[in-house]
Amino acid sequence: MSLSGGAFGGNRGLRPVPPEKGVFPLDHLHQCDLEKKDYLNCLKSSGHQSEKCRQFSKKYLECRMEKNLMARQDMSELGFRKETETNGETSEEKNSKRIEV
Repeated sequence: MSLSGGAFGGNRGLRPVPPEKGVFPLDHLHQCDLEKKDYLNCLKSSGHQSEKCRQFSKKYLECRMEKNLMARQDMSELGFRKETETNGETSEEKNSKRIEV
């Protein structure tokens, strides 16, 4: 019998440590169902091209943060650019043009 594992190979006595990102409380009270449904409908209608549904995924994540279903983070850390950068060139694109000239 192995000393390091419990039944079915599990570790006894050791507390599991959740990953920093990727796992957060489920929405048991359905507080963000509307945003989730909007995002899933967009995915379905766009042939599962997630880039076309970014505004819906952003709204869903913002809802989760507002309802304390996930840790509050800056949207730029989650892959979304600032509003001023979405309407034209990003600051990185502008900087690269300055360097080329």
